[in-house]
Amino acid sequence: MHAESENLQDYLKKSEIINYDHKLIVEKCLELQQSTEDEISLIKKIYEFVRDEIHHSGDICAQEVTCVQEVTCSASEVLEAGHGICCAKAHLFAAMLRYFGAPAGFCYQKLSSSRDVNIKFLHGLNAVYLKDLDKWIRLDARGNKPGRDAQFSIYEEKISKPVNKELGEEDHPVIFTEPNQTVVEILKNSKDLRELWAQWDLGLRDLFRD
Repeated sequence: MHAESENLQDYLKKSEIINYDHKLIVEKCLELQQSTEDEISLIKKIYEFVRDEIHHSGDICAQEVTCVQEVTCSASEVLEAGHGICCAKAHLFAAMLRYFGAPAGFCYQKLSSSRDVNIKFLHGLNAVYLKDLDKWIRLDARGNKPGRDAQFSIYEEKISKPVNKELGEEDHPVIFTEPNQTVVEILKNSKDLRELWAQWDLGLRDLFRD
């Protein structure tokens, strides 16, 4: 993995999607900051909040008869709704870290569908720069379920799903300063999850070109 920019300030920027000055985000950040002793313990607390308390929209949908779950995109939308797909949850996680001045970037994987390994989908997660250790680590706030066990880990990466190269899965090697624009547009323009999944491979083709 390598950073898109050598300037850490590029990983602290605010935007329409990473809107960490939103009232709801500020309030939640200040709440989570309580009883934390250092930067690493704060990052861990924020990570576990986004992973465990913000639901994955697809997991909610899997429990429903019809898949009409709304689609969230910006950090504040995800927090207010209490759910988002992996990339949307990564927007919230990055926003909350950036609020505290912790550099946070965006990473992507090409993974196989659990229903058909020949079908690939785009998965989003984060990279966080730990100032005290002078290193980037990847953290995956997708949300755990059977077969997925992502954890906060500094020295040994424990993301939701490591790639299996034999199946044609890939890690994109870049830590991006901002979310992928195609991903953002799909999230913003999809009325529900059915519409989202119908065009989700566009983000995959945009990032992983053969």
